[in-house]
Amino acid sequence: MAWYWHRVSLLLTQAHHGAIAIDLPSDDAHATLSDYADVAVGAIGTRVPVILVAQSLGGFTAPLVCARVPVQRLVFVNAMIPQPGETAGAWWDNTGAIRARVAAARQGGYSVEFDPGTYFLHDVPEEVLRIGPIRQREQAEAIFEDPCRFERWPQIPIHVVASADDRFFPLGFQQEVARIRLDKAVAVIPGGHLVALSHPEELVDLLFRYAREA
Repeated sequence: MAWYWHRVSLLLTQAHHGAIAIDLPSDDAHATLSDYADVAVGAIGTRVPVILVAQSLGGFTAPLVCARVPVQRLVFVNAMIPQPGETAGAWWDNTGAIRARVAAARQGGYSVEFDPGTYFLHDVPEEVLRIGPIRQREQAEAIFEDPCRFERWPQIPIHVVASADDRFFPLGFQQEVARIRLDKAVAVIPGGHLVALSHPEELVDLLFRYAREA
């Protein structure tokens, strides 16, 4: 949901940067990754080149957008990093994501059973949650069976950002995936999985740094 980025978007626009947050058709059981990319490409329009930021499952849309519009830099934020032709459903076993999550939960002393409060909202301020949408957009399961059809990553700077307290994708897991799949080190910032809601300032500071390098 575009609302997820509202704190980041505000800080970017206050600093006179353009910010494009989008609503993906995640609750449409017939939507494909290509459809997700259509929405992103349409929102970008002629405002190119852009720095593309992909959060969580958005990592599977990112390479398709990069193939269709001029992207200056790609920034993964607590993201699923796909391989060509991989499905998001297969990604969990291929990367060992669930094993890593359960191991971190046992070490951290919180429930190994997933629930949004424990894994997504544990560090999001109450005042932010109170102003959020009453109904969250659901994620259709069909998208997890759609192969991510791209040949290779573009020859542009790619950055991987991970939150130190992400319970859904633990930091050590994200570091390993970034190293194996992109040969990249990870920039670590405070926060949990929904870092744009819990620690927008730290995320924006990092995006500013990447923009200055562009």
